[in-house]
Amino acid sequence: MITDLRLLLGPRILNRYLAWTAGYGVLSGIAAALLVPVVEDLASGERDAIGRHLPALAIVTLAACVVRYVQTMRGSAAALKTMSSLHQRLGDHLVSLPLGWFDSDRTGRLTRVATDGTVMITGIFAHLLSPLVISVAAPTTVTIALFFYDWRLGLATAVSIPVLALAFRFAAWTLARGEARNHAADVEAGTRVIEFGRNQRVLRAFGRGVHGYQPLEDAISEQQRIRRRTLGHGVVGLSVSGLAVQLAVTVLMLVCVWLALDGAVTPAAAVALTALAFRFAGPLADVSEYAGAIRIAGNDLRRLTDVLRTPGMPEPSASAPLTRPGQIDLDRVSFGYSPETPVLRSFSLTVPPGSVTALVGPSGSGKTTVIRLISRFWDVQEGVVRVGGVDVRDLRTEDLTRQLALVSQDVYLFDDTLAANIRLGRPEATDAELAEAARLAGVDEIVARLPHGWQTRVGEGGVSVSGGERQRVAIARALLKQAPIVLLDEVTAALDPENELYLRRSIRQLAQYSTVVLVAHRLNNVVDADQIVVVDSGRVVETGTHESLIAADGAYARLWHAKSHGQGWRLGGR
Repeated sequence: MITDLRLLLGPRILNRYLAWTAGYGVLSGIAAALLVPVVEDLASGERDAIGRHLPALAIVTLAACVVRYVQTMRGSAAALKTMSSLHQRLGDHLVSLPLGWFDSDRTGRLTRVATDGTVMITGIFAHLLSPLVISVAAPTTVTIALFFYDWRLGLATAVSIPVLALAFRFAAWTLARGEARNHAADVEAGTRVIEFGRNQRVLRAFGRGVHGYQPLEDAISEQQRIRRRTLGHGVVGLSVSGLAVQLAVTVLMLVCVWLALDGAVTPAAAVALTALAFRFAGPLADVSEYAGAIRIAGNDLRRLTDVLRTPGMPEPSASAPLTRPGQIDLDRVSFGYSPETPVLRSFSLTVPPGSVTALVGPSGSGKTTVIRLISRFWDVQEGVVRVGGVDVRDLRTEDLTRQLALVSQDVYLFDDTLAANIRLGRPEATDAELAEAARLAGVDEIVARLPHGWQTRVGEGGVSVSGGERQRVAIARALLKQAPIVLLDEVTAALDPENELYLRRSIRQLAQYSTVVLVAHRLNNVVDADQIVVVDSGRVVETGTHESLIAADGAYARLWHAKSHGQGWRLGGR
């Protein structure tokens, strides 16, 4: 955990904070140890003896107050630094990660870390780390001091330390293990709740909208079972640690009594040493609680630092100059989302600048993967992907994205106005350019129907507009960006004829100044493409125009004829 904290704060800030905290713990232990000679002085009845150790106690107490103040201020500063910079650092690092890293599982866990986790981590400095360090430093100082009073009492104290450490470790382990299970169960239950809410249309259509959604019920039941189990284990762990502390105190008291009866220490000293034994055991009684909480917070901290330690996409200090703007090349590319299962095998393709290239083929053949590799969601395992004549690995992310406009089948709109969502493509665009892009994509027709026109907010994810209308907005973004290369990933898959008409018009407009790569299942949308590439099993099996591929009577012709026969289907009845 200390290593993780150093990653967040830097070693200098953390080391100074720990030093001041440990210093306060040592001074408080010395102050407690000085009570023994002070009590002996008071018990002697000699007025002159009272002043022998009392000034030292006063000086140590004052020093402890000063150190405590500095330590508290440094802890507050560390907590504020963590609170103010954590989300910023997390966001800065996330933008450097490959886009393929953001799958649904990681996104769900990231949401938990960025909310509950950051609150827990901030509380480490305010409520957990300082008491834990003090609860260790003060008893350690007391143990050393006891050796000076009587080696037997010091030895009894020293022997109890490893026993207590094992008990505390067991308690912290039970709490941390339970928290890890709780975290996994909470993530699963939260994911199922979101799934339940987002898919109400499907669930209600099949009578599962109100109750009876088994995955959610199973997740909640498992969450409750794990929490009960965690509570039971936590009670056992805390009970063991508490019993160990009580046994240690009892042993030390018996040793003090034995020393007093043996005449090794005076009765007054025995009373003071018994109080010192409680000063040794008292903080240790809190160690298991603090240690358990620290382990729980440490789990959140580890999850956060695991994200921060995830290597980002390697980037050059400066991008190589483009030699063939608008051109795309995939040269003998092999890639798989898991190395043992390749998706593309020695895949080669050249997309000339200013052309329209369509990728067609059966589902799972690798078409979408081609789009993702061009966008550098991942790096290839073999071969080279070039954009503008340059290996995408030799381009900085901002320079690569400046060359591309990507429109996917699943379009996300931000909870903002239509104008703001389209301006995402090029924020500095003029109102006239915005209006023209909207007209070409058919968004102006949507605006005319909305209650507040351009100022209508579309809701989170664009819930106030249909799927086809969201596609129009995404196309308008691409039109407004005017990127040299436009990638359209199955944007026609779920469009009605009206939205499909707008899409075709937009593609013709995009082709006037951009290279267009279109992944499509509807072959009637690719007949006018300059180049049609048939992909199957991760390889290019055919390339040509619509007419030449039909004449070749190969894979594309079979797809075309199957589509033509499908259009002739009709439902029959009696």
